[in-house]
Amino acid sequence: MRFGLLGTGPWARMIHGPALAAHPDAELVGVWGRRPEAAAGLAADLSTRPYDDPDALFADCDAVAVALPPDIQAPLAVRAARAGRHLLLDKPLATTPSGAREVVDAVAEAQVASVVFFTLRFAAASSAWIDRQAVAGGWHTGRAEWLSSIFGGSESPYAASPWRREKGALWDVGPHALSVLLPVLGDIPDLAADLRALPGRGDTVHLLLRHTTGATSTLTVSHTMPPAASTVAAELHGVEGISTLPSREEDEVPAAYRRAIDALVTAAETGEPHPCDARFAARVTDILSAAETALNR
Repeated sequence: MRFGLLGTGPWARMIHGPALAAHPDAELVGVWGRRPEAAAGLAADLSTRPYDDPDALFADCDAVAVALPPDIQAPLAVRAARAGRHLLLDKPLATTPSGAREVVDAVAEAQVASVVFFTLRFAAASSAWIDRQAVAGGWHTGRAEWLSSIFGGSESPYAASPWRREKGALWDVGPHALSVLLPVLGDIPDLAADLRALPGRGDTVHLLLRHTTGATSTLTVSHTMPPAASTVAAELHGVEGISTLPSREEDEVPAAYRRAIDALVTAAETGEPHPCDARFAARVTDILSAAETALNR
């Protein structure tokens, strides 16, 4: 599958680009970025060519991988889908329900495959755990926490990201936490009645959710934790007892992204939607938007 890469930031340089360039079932045909000099530099590092025009890149590829802020990603994804290109996207899909819905509609109309990279759904240990808990069922309560120190003192390459500064952890890592809870406990049936939100220190947000299975859950996200307090955790309580998300594996993200590439190739070949497609990602955007509204209220 011939891929075009959109984006030149840290995520594109560290994860997307190297994974696409090395994948046995992918050919990286080019890179486009909002800064031509950055696109040229990244393309040289990846032994491919830079493009000045994203539509020209779409014309030369079968699929696009996007490493851009969500509200730049969404309209470009619509353009790529309308050009008949499969989509390997990042979370959040967009920061408005209407923006996310445009991507879903374009994917459906063009009949292209889409996969959205929710890291824990593609990391080997965590994805297997999520699948097992979904099959087991009988859960009464759950919790998910993604607490980072991006704004809390760590030397993170993402600390200067304007969209992360604006939208905070709710939109950046909230999708990851929801990607653990929703497959196991079910959707949120009524976003007005079944969701509560409370702000904490910095960009910390606490959510209380009621799911279609009748289970309830709590979700806490933050980018302003001290480095020593950072964690990624999830836990379920029910008829099976207590089940805890496995600890994150060292260097799990590159391997997880390779599995996301595999998933897109398979979805394109079979026509079978992947569980983490644009439709699922759009529902995550709906939930996060409702949470933001609840916080503002």
